[in-house]
Amino acid sequence: MNATAPQAEDRELVITRIIDVPREKLYRCWTEPELMKQWFAPKPYTTPVVKTELRAGGASLIIMKSPDGQEMPNAGVYLEVVPNEKLVFTDAFTSAWVPSQKPFMVATITFDDLGGGKTRYTATAHHWSKEDRDAHEKMGFHEGWGRCADQLAALAATL
Repeated sequence: MNATAPQAEDRELVITRIIDVPREKLYRCWTEPELMKQWFAPKPYTTPVVKTELRAGGASLIIMKSPDGQEMPNAGVYLEVVPNEKLVFTDAFTSAWVPSQKPFMVATITFDDLGGGKTRYTATAHHWSKEDRDAHEKMGFHEGWGRCADQLAALAATL
């Protein structure tokens, strides 16, 4: 085949932080619903509902709420779960393998142990198209996901 495939980098948005917390604590914050509720949405937004089936093929439902009460449900499915190392999930499916109305992204979250209780935290949003990537960036990806990473680090430091 001679067709040129689009470059993955053209469809990715990435947040990376070196966090002074062991990766096990960051992983807990990403996988325990009561902890996720405390950091998952950029304040003043809240996360009143977090339901997870933490396994490949398991469903998740996360509902974020704006200060004016608007709810933003995010249904998805885990594709890969490697305890304390990696989570991969997508909104391409709403549960089991039921396709969503419009897939938007696959997220890969990695927790790389740097030793000394430090972790390289990387959150990557992989989009189906450059247009979806650009739309996500304009929605405030870097600011929103960055603020959430800061909230995640602050919470994990208290565990």
